[in-house]
Amino acid sequence: MQYKGEPLDAERGPGLGCFRFQLVLLAVLIVLTPLSAWWRWPVIVSAGLMIVTIVLLLVAGQTIIFLLRLVAADRRAGRRRPLAGSTPTVGEIEDVARRAEDQPTESHSSDDEGSMRQ
Repeated sequence: MQYKGEPLDAERGPGLGCFRFQLVLLAVLIVLTPLSAWWRWPVIVSAGLMIVTIVLLLVAGQTIIFLLRLVAADRRAGRRRPLAGSTPTVGEIEDVARRAEDQPTESHSSDDEGSMRQ
């Protein structure tokens, strides 16, 4: 997948660890923001928590879009064998079956032609 004219590189963007950190922080802020109003913290603190929550929602949304684009680019590049797997994956089995279906066998086609001539 192309991004700004060059292939999408996973090393240049945020990773899954960054995204998990954003989600944990977002969960804490989503709980803490309404509680700050319930506990009657100063209005400036509650407002600040709400602004930080909204900004973090935007950032986490952009991060998930980037990570989904990485997954899509990886799938377009072809199926890869998992690092620890010693048996063929379901995708590899399907690819072999598809290749076998696409290749016509010579013996069947010549037998059909011979029977038609008689």
